[in-house]
Amino acid sequence: MPVRISIIEDDEPLRRIFTSWLRRAPDLQLVGEYPDAETALAAMAADKPDVVLADINLPGINGIECVRRLKEQSPQTQFMMLTVYEDSEKIFSALEAGATGYLLKRTTEPELLAAIVDIRQGGSPMTSAIARKVVQSFQKRSASRGASEAAQLSPREKEILDLLARGYLYKEIAEKLKISIPTVNAHIRNMYEKLHVHSRSQAVAKYLGT
Repeated sequence: MPVRISIIEDDEPLRRIFTSWLRRAPDLQLVGEYPDAETALAAMAADKPDVVLADINLPGINGIECVRRLKEQSPQTQFMMLTVYEDSEKIFSALEAGATGYLLKRTTEPELLAAIVDIRQGGSPMTSAIARKVVQSFQKRSASRGASEAAQLSPREKEILDLLARGYLYKEIAEKLKISIPTVNAHIRNMYEKLHVHSRSQAVAKYLGT
């Protein structure tokens, strides 16, 4: 079955470009396109998208708050931010809200389509410039991390969470650490419980933000 896609973008020319890319892709089905968060929040439940592409700088309700509300309505949907911003705080806010991917608007058609495939396979696609900022911020913040929920994590759990923040898939983590995928899943369940979160993106955002 094709991957169902909805897009929230207030820049009409840019939205047309993205929708044309999506319509050309044989394994994707564009099920909704919206110019603002308010329209998306009112109508997207009927779309039942697998992946939502959302701009951050929307008029009215911003994209981060929009994703937060939509994620509550549809926990299984994956959200990917499309933005001109490379600001670390916006990245973490988007991840905490429930976004799984974060791409700059200058991304190319092949990059966008590949990112959609990646996010459906459990990845967290990010433009390389943003991924570097995430890793740099992680390294900076981890050096000064004090007594917090994240400090309760075991060395192995922190190692896995570091790899999650870098965009590794569960299978890739298992191969890199030479452990089984069920073991990776068990560590991740423990991390969720310790960090009081319910998703990969929330765990990464909370760990990086401590």
